[in-house]
Amino acid sequence: MNALAQDPVRSVVQSVDWLTIAPPTLAALGALAVLVADLFLPERRKPLLGPVTVAVLALAVLGLLPLRSGERTTFCLTADPAVCSYVADPFTLAVQFLVLGAALISALLSMTAVRDEALPRGEYWFLLLASAAGAALLPAARDLATLIVALEVASLPSFALVGLRRADGRSSEAALKFFLSSVTATAVSLMGVSFVYAATGSLHLDRVAEELRDTAPGLDTLAATGVALTLVGFAFKTAAVPFHSWVPDTYAGAPLPVAAYLSVIGKAVGFSGLILVTVRAFPSYGHVWGPALAVLAALTMTGGNVAALRQRPERAHSAVRLLAWSSVGQAGYLLVPIAAAAYADEPGRAVGATVAYALMYAAVNLGAFAVAAHVGRSAAANRITDYRGLYAAHPPAALALAFFLLCLAGLPPGIIGLFAKVAVFSTAVDAGLVWLAAVMAVNVVIALYYYLAWTAQLFRAPAPAPAAAPAPVRVAAPLTAAIALTGLIAVGLSGAPQLALRFAADVLL
Repeated sequence: MNALAQDPVRSVVQSVDWLTIAPPTLAALGALAVLVADLFLPERRKPLLGPVTVAVLALAVLGLLPLRSGERTTFCLTADPAVCSYVADPFTLAVQFLVLGAALISALLSMTAVRDEALPRGEYWFLLLASAAGAALLPAARDLATLIVALEVASLPSFALVGLRRADGRSSEAALKFFLSSVTATAVSLMGVSFVYAATGSLHLDRVAEELRDTAPGLDTLAATGVALTLVGFAFKTAAVPFHSWVPDTYAGAPLPVAAYLSVIGKAVGFSGLILVTVRAFPSYGHVWGPALAVLAALTMTGGNVAALRQRPERAHSAVRLLAWSSVGQAGYLLVPIAAAAYADEPGRAVGATVAYALMYAAVNLGAFAVAAHVGRSAAANRITDYRGLYAAHPPAALALAFFLLCLAGLPPGIIGLFAKVAVFSTAVDAGLVWLAAVMAVNVVIALYYYLAWTAQLFRAPAPAPAAAPAPVRVAAPLTAAIALTGLIAVGLSGAPQLALRFAADVLL
């Protein structure tokens, strides 16, 4: 009898590699520190919580640097050290960099909004850091239980962030819709996980994959049902059609930095979860999730782009709603490589295109929201028509927004957007999904119209100002930093697209 069998206590004790789990741990500890500090700081000192949050997120991003040397694991089974619940590999680090960097930019956007809208500072920064901690944990999770827990840790604070403008009925309604839809999707996913566990006897992704390759004949239907249901929660987070109905009202009702946060980090959480459960846990059921995700991708990009095309420029909050529907359309593109992975010989290379596209999308979409936050300070309704003549009033902001929109459209000089779309398109063609590639090509053309129409508004002659027009609002320092940072990243990626596209060529899983 070996030593582990003789000592049952030792057999369940797992060693913890603190350096490996440093990024999400720093965000979680920062959230607790902000919450406690909010109890004791006098009101005049509470504005310091914003810079503290930015510093914590910056430290979390820096915590990724020591992990680049190679794959690191922790929370492994003592009986089988090769089976672990937390893995820091290139895929994990890429997604953690995306979510923590996006959270950092969202925090910069939030500093002005928290002050202008008199949001409760301590609660806001605690919720933002707590959600970022869950989002950073999810791509490292390698068992279904940790995946679901991380998904909910990322989601639950988001509900509160959406409804934090307590005096605004739209904000409360948006939070309620978001909460009810998300809880329903999570319940369905938990049922799916329970079915998968019943069919395989394990929650670790690698062991689930092994067991599903040789499922007992009587458990085939149970396993297939579990696979399908498990995908629902992650499909909801990606805002895939038909799980997208919460998106426009939630984005329009939430504080603008929260909408920016959801548009990027919510998708990163959903897509990283989808990649892990499909490619890592359910590869033998590609015949189930491959066609399903291909159909979802086609429906999502078409539904999002057509709805964005129908937005009326003069409608209140039309700019935010257009960005919301645009994010749904972009989610369709992000789904294409994951669907293609079911048919690819090397699925890791296929899903690498999703990571590359997500890196581009995160930078330019956050930049677009940063400019929208600037315009929203002087035009609370944030209509697309409010952007008319922005170049005459504020040339740097107009040029930045024009560049971000061209990147999303995939037009020069937004080279990174074009390259990312080509990488996604090629995965569909290589996998034999020619029909999906054709649907994507049509949707790219549809999206050109509303992106270019908004861009044209920026350079039109300004509308005649009413006699009682408010004075123009200067860009706040945090907004300036967010616009400049996202602009530099987007320009850098366009100048050297291989910085992001190299993920499409590397096997990440």
